[in-house]
Amino acid sequence: MITVTSVEAQNRFGQLLDTVQREPVTITRHGRTAAFMVSPQDMQELQAARRKRGTATQAFEAFFAQADATLTPAARALSDAEVTELVKASR
Repeated sequence: MITVTSVEAQNRFGQLLDTVQREPVTITRHGRTAAFMVSPQDMQELQAARRKRGTATQAFEAFFAQADATLTPAARALSDAEVTELVKASR
């Protein structure tokens, strides 16, 4: 990955547009990362991964909501510390 300052990015913008077709470019300002330039293909992959993560999170939350619905009253009354102790004891 190529790293350039924001001033370099302004001066070499056209060249960087060609470069990002091969690899992402990091743009820094005052020594810190300020932005990334990526190709449209890389951006599509990032957006797809974000959508998958959102879908997986929703499925995970739905699973635990369903699992919580099946808990007995005694299990619901347990604190996190008590559950941790039970797990340790079962090992």
